[in-house]
Amino acid sequence: MLSNKSALLSNQPSSLSGQPSATLTVSQLNRQVKQLLETQYPAIPVRGEISTLSRPASGHIYFTLKDANAQIRCAMFRSQLANNKYSPKQGDEVLVFGRLSLYEGRGDYQLIVTSMQPIGDGALQTAFFQLKERLAAEGLFDEVHKKPLPADIQRVGIVTSATGAALHDILTVLERRCPALEVILYPTQVQGNEAAATLVQAIECANARDEVDILIVGRGGGSLEDLWCFNTEPVVRAIYHSVLPIISAVGHEVDVSIADFVADIRAATPSQAAELVSPDQYELMQRFDQGEQRLLSAISRLIRNQGQLLVSLSKRLKNPAVTVQEGFATLSGLQVRLNRAIARPLLQHQQQLDGLQRRLGQVSPQLTIERDRRMLMQSEQRLQRALDGMLERKKGRFQQLIGKLNLLSPLATLERGYSITRDSQGTVIQQSHQVQVGGEIETLLKDGKIISIVERIL
Repeated sequence: MLSNKSALLSNQPSSLSGQPSATLTVSQLNRQVKQLLETQYPAIPVRGEISTLSRPASGHIYFTLKDANAQIRCAMFRSQLANNKYSPKQGDEVLVFGRLSLYEGRGDYQLIVTSMQPIGDGALQTAFFQLKERLAAEGLFDEVHKKPLPADIQRVGIVTSATGAALHDILTVLERRCPALEVILYPTQVQGNEAAATLVQAIECANARDEVDILIVGRGGGSLEDLWCFNTEPVVRAIYHSVLPIISAVGHEVDVSIADFVADIRAATPSQAAELVSPDQYELMQRFDQGEQRLLSAISRLIRNQGQLLVSLSKRLKNPAVTVQEGFATLSGLQVRLNRAIARPLLQHQQQLDGLQRRLGQVSPQLTIERDRRMLMQSEQRLQRALDGMLERKKGRFQQLIGKLNLLSPLATLERGYSITRDSQGTVIQQSHQVQVGGEIETLLKDGKIISIVERIL
């Protein structure tokens, strides 16, 4: 550092009274100071309290870091802020890492922050509580959104690492308690930068396939850093939006994740989650034994009751031989009544049939047809005579009308030497005012017609 400062001072005047060996502009001076600061302080930790925090639309943040006696301007760019799990706020005491630089335009020196964490609980713990408070305010943890444990679970889905201890613990418990329960694994990462994305993908895949009754989402124990993917917002929202009920089984009993708050059911360990979804086969056997005993007791009671009923009915039952004799006697009486009932209508019908045959003999169809034929012939003869007389009368009337028509026919008038005059429209001219001078008229004669032009009218 001393050598760089000497180089900077060498550009100052050689003496207070002499002429400067080299004159610097303000820009040159600020640039050299900036280079010196960035070279001598490339990465330093600084502790202080955040003040005058601002977040412009660019996504960067600007703030002042201060203690009891001094302060320094700080800037943290958007790319560095995106990689930082902690979200700073006004008044926080923090430990920042960064490099010193100088803003040449104003000559202000500042600290360019590359990472930041709160002092006290730590960055992850603070980020945990910040996200938890924000999601709780949105209502994601409310009981009204939580789905109950299904009553009859036939198939269980597990979202965890295929090689982790959590899967082994879950399968061990399920094998011991209920080997018949089906299990489907949706393998995923549970630690590292890609874990959150693969967890979300596995939960969404299980919901899309809709092949299980419930999901267990979790992993074995670890540090807060190891379990951090279960504290990320995408995973928490994927659990919240799941249609399938979800049991959160993250870490050991002392471990708490935000996934525990949003899940429908929280299990202290993966093994406990397996116990929640599986009935104990020994308990089932006891229940089956109890059911069997109740069934046997019910069957015995039914047999006993039916036996008593049978004894009671047997006492009321008559001797079969007596019953058969009574039946035969009753049948004989019914047969006599039946024969009488059949014979009486038959006799009546026979008498009716004999009467109808006699009446039919008196009214023979052949006689009726012969009589009708004679009447038809007589009617035809009368009709023919009436038609002949009518035809003669019509002929005489027709001859009379022809004679009258000849008397009145214009042609008969022409035959007698007269003529008929008509105008150009064919109207017979009877008076002189029907024609005009120069008009054309037509005169009909017996053997032809004459076309004339009117020269004068007298």
